[in-house]
Amino acid sequence: MSRLNDWNAEIIADFRANDGRVGGPFTGVPVLLIHHLGRKTGRALVSPVVYQEEPTDPDTVYVFATYAGAPRHPDWYHNLVAAGTADVELGTETYPVTVREVTNGDRDRIYTEQARRYPTFDDYAAKTDGIRTIPVLALRRSQLT
Repeated sequence: MSRLNDWNAEIIADFRANDGRVGGPFTGVPVLLIHHLGRKTGRALVSPVVYQEEPTDPDTVYVFATYAGAPRHPDWYHNLVAAGTADVELGTETYPVTVREVTNGDRDRIYTEQARRYPTFDDYAAKTDGIRTIPVLALRRSQLT
């Protein structure tokens, strides 16, 4: 298992053992688990990500494909965009979502707010400056079963 997979497995275990809360460097940071399928492999995958709630719509949260400032987008981002749907594990609840990429001014506004809350997001943006724009995805609770 890769170091990233080990890291994610630890976060997922912590999340599930503590009713959706994570400790360590993520203490007090909102984290959810995205259940998605690999677009190439078809394998079921789970990725822990930091999120931001949409204040005007309790059915929508935003996630950020920072990949800790790596020069490429994380695989989960590509999987979600390709599928257009996923399942989210938030707290002790799991539910289906639709996926929409947020662009232009809306993307900038949401990302700026995330960086205000968590300055590490400014560091990620600085690392990717001139290489890629960190995507923001809106995950909206759906009625799919």
